Amino acid sequence: MSDPVEGWVDLGLETEFPGLSLAVRECDGPVRADPGVQERLAAIASRIRGRTAIELRREPVPAAYRAFYRQVGLDPDVEMTPVEAAVGRRLVDGGVRTPGPLTDALELAVLETCIPVYALDPGALDGPPGIRPARPGEQLVDADGARRGSPGRLVIADAAGALCWLFGEAHGRGAPGPSTAPILLAAVAVPGVPPMGVDEALDIAAGALGA
Repeated sequence: MSDPVEGWVDLGLETEFPGLSLAVRECDGPVRADPGVQERLAAIASRIRGRTAIELRREPVPAAYRAFYRQVGLDPDVEMTPVEAAVGRRLVDGGVRTPGPLTDALELAVLETCIPVYALDPGALDGPPGIRPARPGEQLVDADGARRGSPGRLVIADAAGALCWLFGEAHGRGAPGPSTAPILLAAVAVPGVPPMGVDEALDIAAGALGA
């Protein structure tokens, strides 16, 4: 497992949003199931109640993501921030139910730190990932398999093109599979999020992957 390094941020975004960053860490992989991760998720789920999502918005880190969403044209009451989405899944499902150990690791990181961590296949990337606005004509594969474009919306990209929407999972090029090794973890921080929290989120995700 490597130490965290900073991905790049488009110069215009860096000037407009000081503190916007993408921290990445490479883990050995492939993903291994860990029963202890499910136990930690279940313990967190047991503490989540109906008021949790409302009270969560007042905490500094979730509030920072909500504020950033509004600044970049996203409505956090319609398109929920990552931690609010994770809490919402618990309320709908009656617990934390995830498709597999990789999703478990990422869910654990965001529920414990409120900071989202995503996974990429470094073998599919052309250079280091970073954050920039989507370009005209650029399209991404969404979870339903459809290709969609939204010029100006922020994306995570490499030298070859966009990989996923910022705050969204990769579903096309760059998406890791069950046997992907190594795996690149990427944590997105916005203005107002402390760097120590980003390191902790990456540590939790990496530890849950057994990396």
